[in-house]
Amino acid sequence: MILRNQPSAWAEGGDTVYDIEISGTVYRVHMFTTVGTSELVVVLGGEMEYLVVAGGGSGGGGRSVPNGGGGGAGGLSTGFTTLGVQSYLITVGSGGASVARDVDGNNGGNSAMGVLVTATGGGGGASTTASSGGSGGGRSSATGSGGTGIPGQGFDGGDCLTSTGTYGAAGGGGAGGEGADADNTTSTGQPGGPGVVSSITGANVTYAAGGDGGTANVAGADAVNSTGNGGTGGGATSSGGAGGSGIVIVRYAI
Repeated sequence: MILRNQPSAWAEGGDTVYDIEISGTVYRVHMFTTVGTSELVVVLGGEMEYLVVAGGGSGGGGRSVPNGGGGGAGGLSTGFTTLGVQSYLITVGSGGASVARDVDGNNGGNSAMGVLVTATGGGGGASTTASSGGSGGGRSSATGSGGTGIPGQGFDGGDCLTSTGTYGAAGGGGAGGEGADADNTTSTGQPGGPGVVSSITGANVTYAAGGDGGTANVAGADAVNSTGNGGTGGGATSSGGAGGSGIVIVRYAI
């Protein structure tokens, strides 16, 4: 239950600040969603829970026949830490920009909470070559590997398992698992890796899911911002979708 939306006396900063009650304990939540840098000013230190999600990578652009691989999700880091009385620089990473046909996807931007936690942007999906990142981008066409993820933040993008056929578009890795492999036998893109469900905001929300591989003749879809999801790969001759921007959330009992 959300109790109220008001500035905090324990800490200041964030695009949205509100209180929730869980099993009789009231928590204050600070959500940072604007891409770029801002500050969390702690005026009463103590233990705080955090979620830091980087920007997702964009899907790869489709080529004349093969579809583009899905973008990798932004790296995800969650846990508890003790913050002292000081200002902490908060960075929210951008999603990888969408790309035209025949162009590899772009990596997402890093998100961070001071020097304590950094989540790495997701890898771009392949038009030709998939990139590594928090989670790796998906492979497109011909036998080969997707981009690699960072252990503890995300998983690898899907591979292409055969060099025959015409399409081949693997899913990007997610924070909860690898992107699905492609075998070049279908014009339908393979799904991206699953994200991770967090209830830090008071509701169950999934963050950092990998982008799906491209489907023939369909332009790649942009991921939703403030999720860290990867963008969808472009179908043959189509553009790859943009990755979703990241998010930083901090909460503590009051």
